[in-house]
Amino acid sequence: LTVLNAGRRYLKAEDLSGKVFVTSGLGGMSGAQAKAAVIAGCVGIIAEVDEAALLKRHKQGWLMEISNNLDHCIARLREARKKKIALSLGYHGNVVDLWERLVHELDTTGELLVDLGSDQTSCHNPFNGGYYPVQLGFEEGKQLLSSNPGKFRMLVQESLKRHVAAINKLADKGMFFWDYGNAFLLEAQRAGADVAKKGANKTEFRYPSYVQHIMG
Repeated sequence: LTVLNAGRRYLKAEDLSGKVFVTSGLGGMSGAQAKAAVIAGCVGIIAEVDEAALLKRHKQGWLMEISNNLDHCIARLREARKKKIALSLGYHGNVVDLWERLVHELDTTGELLVDLGSDQTSCHNPFNGGYYPVQLGFEEGKQLLSSNPGKFRMLVQESLKRHVAAINKLADKGMFFWDYGNAFLLEAQRAGADVAKKGANKTEFRYPSYVQHIMG
C-alpha cells in the first residue's frame, strides 16, 4: 500500500509497471519491501549488507534475484524498466554505493533510473549495528563496532551524509523519496546531512513521512 500510494500521489500513476523503487533492508519488517515491489508491479532494487538476511528472503521466495555486482544490478534495472517487468532484485552491498551509482548514471547518461526511494535500515539504532557505514565491508564493520565504537559512530555519520547527498541529487531531478519511520532523516540530520526543509522549522524535513503523507 505504501509503494502503491506513493506512486498514485507523487507520480500520478495508478500503474507502476516500468517504475523503479530503490530502498534498503531485508531483515525483519523491511523484508516485506521486495514482495511489495512485485505486488505493486514495479522494479524493486533492495540493498542489504547482511548476506544471511538476503539469502533468507531469496529462499522464502520474497526476493526474485540476488547479486553483489552493481553493473549487473544496473543492467537488470534497465532491462526490467524497459520491458515493464515486475522484479525484486536484492543487491548484496551497501545502499550508499547503490545510490551513488545511480547518481553516476544520471551524471554520465542523463538518465534518472529511479522513480521512488526510501530506506529501512534500522536507523533507530544506527551505532550498534542498525546501520553499517559504506566505508567498510559488513565483517569489517562488525569488527570495528566491537573494537572501536567511537570510530564506528564517526564513520556511520560520514556515511549518512553521503547517503543523503546522493538522494538529494536524484530527488532534485524528480525522484520521490519518503521516510519509512526508521529515524533515517533524524539521524542524518544529527550527522549534519542536508535534510532540513527550507523555510520551515528545524523539526521539519525536506522529505515526508509515510505515515502522514502516504498512508494517511
